[in-house]
Parts: sequence; structure tokens; C-alpha cells
Amino acid sequence: MIQVIKIGGGILENEAQRNAFLRQFAAVAGPKVLVHGGGRLATTMAERLGVETQMIDGRRVTDKETLNIVTMVYGGLVNKQVVAQLQTMGVNAIGLTGVDGGWMKSVKRPIKNGIDYGYVGDVIEVNGAHLRILLDKGLTPVIAPITYSAEGLLLNTNADTVASQTAISLAPDVQLTFCFEKEGVLSNPDEESSVIAKITPKSYTQLKADGIVSGGMIPKIDNAFAAIEHGVQSVRITHASNLQGGTIIVE
Repeated sequence: MIQVIKIGGGILENEAQRNAFLRQFAAVAGPKVLVHGGGRLATTMAERLGVETQMIDGRRVTDKETLNIVTMVYGGLVNKQVVAQLQTMGVNAIGLTGVDGGWMKSVKRPIKNGIDYGYVGDVIEVNGAHLRILLDKGLTPVIAPITYSAEGLLLNTNADTVASQTAISLAPDVQLTFCFEKEGVLSNPDEESSVIAKITPKSYTQLKADGIVSGGMIPKIDNAFAAIEHGVQSVRITHASNLQGGTIIVE
């Protein structure tokens, strides 16, 4: 069984939480892939450089300046920090973006309903065979969410989408886990104990209508359902300290 685990930028920017998560990830047996975000760190870097950050429905609007920042932060600083730490923990990690080996291709998201996300990618092609080669060699891919277009454009791509598409490309013998700062999907954002144990398509529709699920949680759950629909065995949304807890996404 291949484990595809996505870790959010909120954990990565906290040194203690990052170290604790990476130790847990290092202990996961068998072949595994780590997909990471880094949005908060990119936002911090943008502020330092005087570049305004704009978000729509939990997704970052990416102009040329922002694209340069996210490429440097995701594909450079964050990715190599994680790879270096995993190496010290006995994990033979290799840092990648979707550009490397040409394994994740996207199209620039078109303007829709007057919204232009800029240099943001929608994934159209994933070559899971390339990842399997690395896994078969005993390497652990650590993937930053930068993809590319047929025209050679770098594209900022939602890390949850990259994780979901990575899992789909390795299906069916794969489990997908989204890790972040919360215990799971919460019915009350102020109560960590209010974890929703299971979400189905029907209950998801109601949760959105009631405003319980909103913002950045929407693309996360959308990607979870996409993975299940395309053969991934199981999907979990949980706290970075508890890979077996949280919320299960089911058909």
C-alpha cells in the first residue's frame, strides 16, 4: 500500500510541529509520498517584498510577482528544508515539483465569471509511472505544488489538488491523508472535539449549505471526493499529529 500524505503550510512554518510531523511521517512503513503546501510562508514572504496577497474561495490569485514568490518558497526553501530533515531521519527523500520529470502537466485556469486567478494550474495529466520508478528505487518523493503547461509556463497549483492527483495516478493501491492544524473537519471551528467522523456527498452538500464547510476546506474536500471517485482506497482529513484520526471521506 502506497501512502500519499499532504501536509499544510501552517504546520511547516512551526518548527516544533514540523519536526514532530516529519518524525511521524518517517515512521510510516512502506512506500510513501509527501506533498506539501507553504501558503502561509509564501504570504509572509510576499508581505516582506511588498506584494499583495489575494485569495478567492481559499485559492491564491497568482500574478507574475506572486508566481515568482511561490516558486521560490514552495519549490525551494520549504521543499529543501523538508528533504534535509527527512534525510537526517533515515528517509531517502527526493524533492520534486510537478515540472521535474514532466510528471504533472496543467493548463492555465481560464477566466470564469469574471475571476482571473492568474498563473494557476488545473491539472490535466499525471504520469504516475515516473513516481513508481522512484518508489521502486526506495526513494520518497517530496512534492511542491508547482506544475507546468504545454507552453512551458510555471503554474501555481493547489497543494490539495496535487496530492489528490498524485494519489489517483498511483491508484488503486494507495491511501490519501490530508494533514493540517485541526483535528479533522469540524462542525464548530472553535471546538476541536467537534470532529465530523464521516462525510458523504449528501452530507457535504448540506454542510456547505449550512456554512459549516467553507473557504479553504471546500477545495480540500472536493479533492478528497475526486480521489475516491477515481479509485483511491481511502481518504482521511486529520491533524498532523494523528494520521489515524480525523474525518473519513466516503462515497
